[in-house]
Amino acid sequence: MITNRTPNSCSLLFGASFPSSSPSSLQIPARAHKRRASVLRFRAETMETEKLGIKVERNPPESKLAELGVRRWPKWGCDPSKFPWTYTSKETCYLLEGKVRVYPDGHGDEFVEIGAGDLVEFPKGMKCTWDVSVAVDKHYNFE
Repeated sequence: MITNRTPNSCSLLFGASFPSSSPSSLQIPARAHKRRASVLRFRAETMETEKLGIKVERNPPESKLAELGVRRWPKWGCDPSKFPWTYTSKETCYLLEGKVRVYPDGHGDEFVEIGAGDLVEFPKGMKCTWDVSVAVDKHYNFE
């Protein structure tokens, strides 16, 4: 974020000032480097949610995927499309690629969006419509 202080100078969010006519002379204080580095250091945290009967865990740790044996599960994929689906068994899947809006029957226009990196659980008996906007490649397991 840059804010103008005067017509000829700018200040970056962390407080370094420089003349706007000479951005190459930018000098960032050492403390700002540390602060910036700490802001840039993050990791995707696992987040579990349940909506409309669908459980989604975003970015599960590799240790959990290994514990479940996900990489040994069969794979399935499809191109962008829209189709109805009924789960005759509980399905757990891990999306390697893709983006899907799942519309469970009986919930009008409400949907759950899933995508690459999501571990998803669909309950037995669920009827829904899959609206695939980005081609899907996933591992799956029926119980």
